[in-house]
Amino acid sequence: MYPPPFRYHRAGSLKEAVALLAELGEEAKVLAGGQSLIPLMKLRLASPAHLVDLNFAPGLSYIRPENGEIRFGAMTRHAEIEYSEVVARIPILHDCASGIADVQVRSRGTLGGSLAEADPSGDWTPVLLTLETEVICVGPQGERSVPLAEFVTDAFTTVLAPTELVREVKVKLPPAKSGGAYVAFKRSAPVYATASAAVQLTLVDGDVCAQAAIALGGVGLTAIKAAEAEAALRGQRISAKTVEAAAEAAMRAADPQPDMRGSVAYKRVLIGALVRRAIDAAARRCRREQVEVSHQYA
Repeated sequence: MYPPPFRYHRAGSLKEAVALLAELGEEAKVLAGGQSLIPLMKLRLASPAHLVDLNFAPGLSYIRPENGEIRFGAMTRHAEIEYSEVVARIPILHDCASGIADVQVRSRGTLGGSLAEADPSGDWTPVLLTLETEVICVGPQGERSVPLAEFVTDAFTTVLAPTELVREVKVKLPPAKSGGAYVAFKRSAPVYATASAAVQLTLVDGDVCAQAAIALGGVGLTAIKAAEAEAALRGQRISAKTVEAAAEAAMRAADPQPDMRGSVAYKRVLIGALVRRAIDAAARRCRREQVEVSHQYA
């Protein structure tokens, strides 16, 4: 199916894109990677009167270490993150980028576009919630920095005003002896995950957990920060008992809806299994073991 007619606008800069959005109003949509918007338009589930294309605006795609952070331009492609030596310093980011859909999607889809889409089944939000992440937004009134935990407010909803855009994503480097892992369960590679789990740990004195962050994807209207599961690990030695306590707490935190991919009970059990696997991989990475993490497929 072909999309309904629309007018195409090629923004020469971020400033020009913001001005176009202000001029064109609510009938305008931003085209970044287009991996969500274009399929919706083809199905006529979205019918914007105007498309504002960011792909030709310079200076929006980069991965830059700076002052204990990694800064990502909003138009940085998933594939660029997957193969970045800078990103390899935070393995959970590589897990996420390398597991998104297929090669074609990773080559076109963007980090900023993914976060702005705020799809409850998306990969980046739960992963970045386990790290100290800020989203830099720009609009007619200038720039503002929003912690990721405050950026997504509901399913497909963010704090972005109609005339605002994501310019940059800043991720703070974790402390020494840290490790993370991201695991998702999918029916096949191109589809969104049925459920996913992101875990970031810092271990001291052997296997004592000094810091823990656990976030769940696909089992709520937004990514869920599993605070009780984090507390089950924090200050405790990583063992079968503490891992099981964290997994059970994560299952309670999940708020899934039944659909063609599974029942509520099934998705809760799935979350428990994914959290156990992610904690194991994260802890081993804290010990500087080389651990390959890949998604699970039905």
